[in-house]
Amino acid sequence: METLGILAAILSSALGGTAVGATRYLAGRLDPLTIGAIRFGGGFLVLAAVALARRDTWPPMRDWPGAGALGVLFFGLFPVLFNAALVYTTAARGALALSTLPLLTMIAGAVLRVEPPTARKITGVLIAMGGVAIALGTSLASAPQGAWRGDLLMVAAALCMALYNVWSRPFLSRTAPIPFVAFGMGVGAVCLSALVASSGGFARLATFGIPQWIAAGYLAIICGALIFFLWAFALRRAAPTLVAVSVAVNPITASIFGVFFLGEQVSAKLIVGLVAVLSGIAVASGATGLFGSGRREAGARHPVPKPGGYTDTD
Repeated sequence: METLGILAAILSSALGGTAVGATRYLAGRLDPLTIGAIRFGGGFLVLAAVALARRDTWPPMRDWPGAGALGVLFFGLFPVLFNAALVYTTAARGALALSTLPLLTMIAGAVLRVEPPTARKITGVLIAMGGVAIALGTSLASAPQGAWRGDLLMVAAALCMALYNVWSRPFLSRTAPIPFVAFGMGVGAVCLSALVASSGGFARLATFGIPQWIAAGYLAIICGALIFFLWAFALRRAAPTLVAVSVAVNPITASIFGVFFLGEQVSAKLIVGLVAVLSGIAVASGATGLFGSGRREAGARHPVPKPGGYTDTD
């Protein structure tokens, strides 16, 4: 069960790297908030349709305030902070700042008594973060004046995501991933859409041609619905830190995307960084556990929070 969660998280983060290309393509016509509203609004429609077709159970009414707040945190505040960070800092420095997510998730999980930190997880997280730094080493050499502001904003975005990773666990123990993500994504999309509508951002959609609508559809279906379903699927089956460490795959995938579609050069640092990231994920998850053999590290049994305690496992 945990192996499926880890693999789903890796796939989610890998696909997340491709969102950079689609976002850049639309950035010439739309502002970041409008792009976010399209991504999450379209993703909500896709997930809601799937949930209704499957007759999935939606979050119970008692969970609406919490699930809605998580939706605002992850699908509203997170993209605003993420996009604002890139106004001040470079994409490479932003990616490195976002790679603090596993550490922040581990700290949040320990403080909230959801997941105990272990030496193995700490080692794996640090190896994966080192891989990101190696892969982006050349791009990190130059930084605009005041880049530290963007770095701090990106760390704040990572903190939002870390809290979502930890706080969503109890809700996912009571609701299937698809309706849970659809509910939160819908709340976040409404917040973003209200901001966009007040500034007239949706009027720019009239200038779209077929290529722009294809990019928007990709953002909504793959980078909105599929990616975040996989993330919630992973959170329901694996510990938050093991899910979060997969985010290190994201900048690596974005770099590989640039090699194949933007004509960028393959560097030795990219290859070394990719190997380090994958090694870090393997160490954090336990190489033997990932492939379904051997014993887990003592104390690494990951509880799924339930009302009244933390004793059940998924």
